[in-house]
Amino acid sequence: MSGTVQISSFLDNDSETYTYVVQDTVNKLAVVIDPVLDFDFKSGRTKTDGAERVLDFIHQHELTVEWVLETHAHADHLSAAPFFKEKLGAKIAIGERIKQVQETFKRLFNLEKEFLPNGAQFDHLFADGDVLEVGNIHIRVMHVPGHTPADLAYVVNEDAVFAGDTIFMPDVGTARCDFPGGSASTLYDSIGKLLSLPDETRIYVCHDYPPKGREHHSMTTVKEQKLNNIHVKQGTSKDEFVTRRETRDATLQMPRLILPSIQVNIRAGHMPPAEDNGQVYLKIPINQL
Repeated sequence: MSGTVQISSFLDNDSETYTYVVQDTVNKLAVVIDPVLDFDFKSGRTKTDGAERVLDFIHQHELTVEWVLETHAHADHLSAAPFFKEKLGAKIAIGERIKQVQETFKRLFNLEKEFLPNGAQFDHLFADGDVLEVGNIHIRVMHVPGHTPADLAYVVNEDAVFAGDTIFMPDVGTARCDFPGGSASTLYDSIGKLLSLPDETRIYVCHDYPPKGREHHSMTTVKEQKLNNIHVKQGTSKDEFVTRRETRDATLQMPRLILPSIQVNIRAGHMPPAEDNGQVYLKIPINQL
């Protein structure tokens, strides 16, 4: 990657999610990828401490942030995208297949009739192969479904890729596929697209769940994944991967914050409308998930 484009990572320890700032150091332009809103489920209270840490970095480097890019509608944390839109005027973008995810969860949560599953809650919807230019930052959009139908990866300057929830660090493996619309077979094909990039391509993961004794890491490479990924290294057949992935998924609990996260994130990080008492509520479906 050109020395004029730099990548900075910010770990949210609660959800083990990475937020990224990709900056063009010459033109002082930047994008934010997958920002996290602090949320205490027990009290129902949100905070912006983590987002403010990212904002402080942006101000310190005198950056203009034009876009907040979501890789998908996350199920493990609430998005802080509206915070950056309010503070910086950034536009919020996600993949066009978010409409399918919205339709599924509108039915599940019986959302208000005014909520339309048309993606209009976001400022822009990307299609596979779209290109975004932000100064010296060249971003190619790659549709990588499997975890959800709408997952994207962002290929930056053709030598780095933000993989979202597809592939993790080699000793962690790959994303789960047991959410509505998920498919282990489809994820295998999506990971194949990522691993067809040049070996030296850097892969920036959305999450890291390190084994005991290892610190969190945000970046690996295509070559390292091919050699060492515990679920899908080079030579792993689709049948082997699907069996391994589905067997593991059957043992996993639902993410702690899936119910609040999905309701907020399909709205581009916005809360549901307040009810007639002025209070905002999130729903908990009983015996559904």
